[in-house]
Amino acid sequence: MKTIAIIPARAGSKGIPNKNIRLVNEKPLIYYAINNALCCEMIDEVIVSTNSKEVQIIAEQMGAKVHWRNEQLCGDEITLDGVIYDATTSSSAVDTDIVITMQPTSPTLRKATLESALTYFKESTFDTLISCVNKPHLAWRQDDLGNKYPDYQKRLNRQYLPPYYLETGAFLITRKECVTPESRLGQNIEVFEISDDESIDIDTYSDLKTAEHVLSNQRVAFYVNGNTKRGLGHIYRCLELADEFYVSPDIYYDINQTTREIFGESTHNFIGVNGIGELFQTLSNKKYDVFINDVLNTTIDYMIALKACNPAKKIINFEDDGEGVLKADLVINALYQNPTVPQMKAGEDFYICGKTFLFYDPIEIKNDVKNVFISFGGADPQNYTDRVLEIIKSPEYQGYNFIVVIGRAKENVEALLKYTDIDNIEVLYDVRNMPQLMSKCDIAITSRGRTGYELALLGIPTLAMAQNTREEKHGFVSQENGFNYLGLNPNNSVIKANLDLYLSLEQSERQRIHKKLLEHDLRNGRKRVLGLINSL
Repeated sequence: MKTIAIIPARAGSKGIPNKNIRLVNEKPLIYYAINNALCCEMIDEVIVSTNSKEVQIIAEQMGAKVHWRNEQLCGDEITLDGVIYDATTSSSAVDTDIVITMQPTSPTLRKATLESALTYFKESTFDTLISCVNKPHLAWRQDDLGNKYPDYQKRLNRQYLPPYYLETGAFLITRKECVTPESRLGQNIEVFEISDDESIDIDTYSDLKTAEHVLSNQRVAFYVNGNTKRGLGHIYRCLELADEFYVSPDIYYDINQTTREIFGESTHNFIGVNGIGELFQTLSNKKYDVFINDVLNTTIDYMIALKACNPAKKIINFEDDGEGVLKADLVINALYQNPTVPQMKAGEDFYICGKTFLFYDPIEIKNDVKNVFISFGGADPQNYTDRVLEIIKSPEYQGYNFIVVIGRAKENVEALLKYTDIDNIEVLYDVRNMPQLMSKCDIAITSRGRTGYELALLGIPTLAMAQNTREEKHGFVSQENGFNYLGLNPNNSVIKANLDLYLSLEQSERQRIHKKLLEHDLRNGRKRVLGLINSL
């Protein structure tokens, strides 16, 4: 059965001038329909019907035939039926069995979808098969008198509405005998459902932008781990960054180091692997444009193996102080102050704050300290929470209110929650309203990771301690930037003495610290990081 594809592409589009030859993702719009048709082995001939010299050049250079359209068939009021019929009268199309109309305004159709539709049509007795997208919505109609009435029987959430198929311009497959100057439809008609992404039909400039996005769509993957020893900063950053891509990223994690529960209630696509061997095996069957590591230090061997099994166009490492940075395209180390390789960006300018913090202003410095915020991250391997709770349960602190937040990787949670029985202590687990809780407080105690940046963003005078030798390298949470840094694992007497000091600080001194903390722009790191990733 001889099958031809006819692509109608006249000049003179008024809504979008030169629409068919506009560059979309660096190629003319009409390129995509021609390329799909030429690459489909089930199509014997590709004909472009046009009155445009530019379209003619593009079509012939790509290997398609051109049928020069009569000017009488180029008006705005002319339907496609007559145009397609006219093209079938050319000498090469006379003995055709199947005619496919493919509009250049549907650039996102995939070749595999076109082939599936053709196979379905050839194995059926249908006269006509039309590409459609299922778009169930609560819709309304209007009668001849202008009265509006609902086009549904029952108001339901969209996913429960019956199918509602809208035609797209991707393809209309029909038998040759059904093609006339007035119609291309036979008696026996079926629809072929295609995806939302493939259903784009270019009518507006917004459609052009959407098509550009779909055609340049990046495949993104993360490899991230977090636990009681490593902390959860990597997990939190991964989830924040994953939301910034206009695609659904794959998020890999090692089941020997990280549990699915660590990611909380997020609905991203999480994929557990049994060690890096299984990770590499899985990646060898997938191709990503962007691959992001957030696993602390990487090695040269890991990075070489990663590139060998999945040569992503961009490999970005976060918080990496290992030799693997030499093989990364970009390294973001917000917790360190000095870059060690040219492709590394270091310092607080590249800190990604939680989205909800952007809706909170810095705190107001009050006359006296009344409320104290305490949190040592998601894991707290030094058990600072336990030690501080033992200090503040003393009656001498009854005049102050303490809000203590523990993360979902913390051990002995149940024992710590019992401190809530003390009137002036509130212990909270795995909260979602961190900036709200912080904003209620006058001073804070934390470790030297992500939480320190959050407190600085709100201008809260803070005592800080390092959880491990790695955190000792985190330069932002320091005296120089307005923190009272106590070092790694200070004894309880040092913690208590500094807590007492901060509880008694004069308003003017806290105001000075507040001003110092706010000297840093911690709200725009997200924009800077994404700009770097997109510029690679």
